[in-house]
Amino acid sequence: MEKSNCTCSEQEISKICKDFHGTIEFIGKRWMGIIIYQLLNGPKRFHELVENIPGISDRLLTERLRDLEKEGLVIKKALVPSQKKVEYELTPAGKELETVITSILHWVKTRQK
Repeated sequence: MEKSNCTCSEQEISKICKDFHGTIEFIGKRWMGIIIYQLLNGPKRFHELVENIPGISDRLLTERLRDLEKEGLVIKKALVPSQKKVEYELTPAGKELETVITSILHWVKTRQK
């Protein structure tokens, strides 16, 4: 294993650990990764997400989408102002997770062999 060149103080390392742990916990919530993965291909309506994620309940999808909105990773856009038709789309910050999500999926696939 390569030795790190990090010259961080103990306080900086503590903050990095806390931030890293919080991020992993957030992305690691049940269904969160696959929701992000589904949105990487572009905006989706709620029913499209339900159809593309077998086993997820409407309630849990709603909760996860709200979490993603709250974190600024997803935006909810009205398609027709007079109706309740909306779609969900990753923000630029959400799209930045593409390399993370694809790297994790690649790691999982190589471990399954």
